[in-house]
Amino acid sequence: MGTRDDSDEAYVVGLCGEILGEVALTQHKFDWLLGDPGAGGRQARLPVDAYWPGHRLVVEYRELQHDQPMPHFDKPDRMTVSGVHRGEQRALYDARRDSEIPAHGLRLVVIRPADLNADNRGRLRRNTEADLAALRTLLARAGDEGRVTDAFRTWLLAEGWTPADPADRWTDLEAVRGPERLICEAKGRTGEKGIDADIAYGRLLRRMTDEDPHIRYALVVATSSAKAAQRVPAHVRRSLRIDVYEVTDDDKVHRLTD
Repeated sequence: MGTRDDSDEAYVVGLCGEILGEVALTQHKFDWLLGDPGAGGRQARLPVDAYWPGHRLVVEYRELQHDQPMPHFDKPDRMTVSGVHRGEQRALYDARRDSEIPAHGLRLVVIRPADLNADNRGRLRRNTEADLAALRTLLARAGDEGRVTDAFRTWLLAEGWTPADPADRWTDLEAVRGPERLICEAKGRTGEKGIDADIAYGRLLRRMTDEDPHIRYALVVATSSAKAAQRVPAHVRRSLRIDVYEVTDDDKVHRLTD
């Protein structure tokens, strides 16, 4: 049986450390990231796969069992302190990491086997050159996406909005102000401006599951992607209640108008 030191997780964390130039704190625990209460009400601290304090960055490597049922890992006949089996608890705790880590001012990058050179069972082939290239892209994109999201969150607070728990755990940011609700998709600097803008619009469209007219949608982009985000005609954006916001290189926020 393999050990954590030779696991795919350790391999990925090691490559990320090579890119970042900093040794990770592995299986790090924060005082504010807690599991559900167990016997006596005690809450265990949940570990993260890797934390780089100098970069204020957390990386989670999520293998296939995080995204699809696997009885061997899930143990469906055994209940946890959360009142659900291990597979459902894993999903709950992943969602908790996804919300709590950014809420505490840290960047979170989630990496999956499909992001790297993996076989159909989710095992990495460990093509170091290809994996390093993929991870550089993921870390750079997520790093600037985090900057854009953080700057927009700060702007929202100044405008009287209150961040809210997203209805869709993949949503970058949601906020409420009185009866209004804003659902946001953020994109940082990217070498694929047009493609990434199209992807962002597609994600917003999938989240339009409620006809409430008080819900609006925001595409929040770095300055370099502003023109690409405005390629969708203004009348289409108006009919879909989508507003485009630019976050400048010095973290100023502007709503773009046509």
